[in-house]
Amino acid sequence: MTSILFGTASRDLYLDRGVMLPGGGVLNMAYHWAKAGKKFSLHTRIGSDDKKLFTEFLDRNKIPYLRGSLVAPGESSSIDIRIGQDRQPSMDNYVDGVWASVHLTPEEHAELADASHWHTVLVEGAIAELGRLSRTGALAHVFVSADFLGFRHYTTDRFRETLRQIDLAFIGWPGGRDDRGLAEVRQSVFDARKVAVITLGAQGVLVFDGKRRVETHYPTEVVTVAGTTIGCGDAFIAHSLLAIHDGAELAEAIAVGQAAGAAATAWELPLPNEAYRG
Repeated sequence: MTSILFGTASRDLYLDRGVMLPGGGVLNMAYHWAKAGKKFSLHTRIGSDDKKLFTEFLDRNKIPYLRGSLVAPGESSSIDIRIGQDRQPSMDNYVDGVWASVHLTPEEHAELADASHWHTVLVEGAIAELGRLSRTGALAHVFVSADFLGFRHYTTDRFRETLRQIDLAFIGWPGGRDDRGLAEVRQSVFDARKVAVITLGAQGVLVFDGKRRVETHYPTEVVTVAGTTIGCGDAFIAHSLLAIHDGAELAEAIAVGQAAGAAATAWELPLPNEAYRG
């Protein structure tokens, strides 16, 4: 059995550098998984005009994907990125592109039927398809995890609905540990009896275990950021899931993820430079 990464691949325009690179959470995670030798398949969509930009990246980094399902008519998702003086990224002008509406193809359904784990990054098109797959029972046999990003697509009610469809949530919380909104997230997770991993940057990682109704805080060792923090979240989730899929306890998986996230601060881009070079 295999694992599946489902979500948008985007054209990332770095305004300060004047360059466009292939990006997106699942694409970055796919790089980490391929480097680790994990058995998985990437399910994504790109626009027909951007095929070379993405296929060269995928093939160079030996990322497995379904060629017959990769390209859709229209434009790829895209986003503008600036890196500030504090080495933190600022992202704006996100365009859904072909991810405004994505449904699994027959060959993607066939791989899903034989999968053990399914992870998605929750932009609008992925949220809709997660809901559709859940309603049809197509995900009933797999362990489902989801990246809620900075929670920008979510209200409390919508979060509660999505929680019913998944097993494990990752949230890159944009505020502090004492935020009122985070208390609402905690209550939603406890009510649903699910598990949520909340990353808080330098404030550490917070886990809400709704199955045991336990909240646990894992401090983060502060490191000097030599590059930027733009790839830290994807590295954290990718390596945490690698450990979880291999049977590690959650505390061990978080430690593995924290180490990977810290290592990513050495890069000026979400991935090492060699990931993008021909």
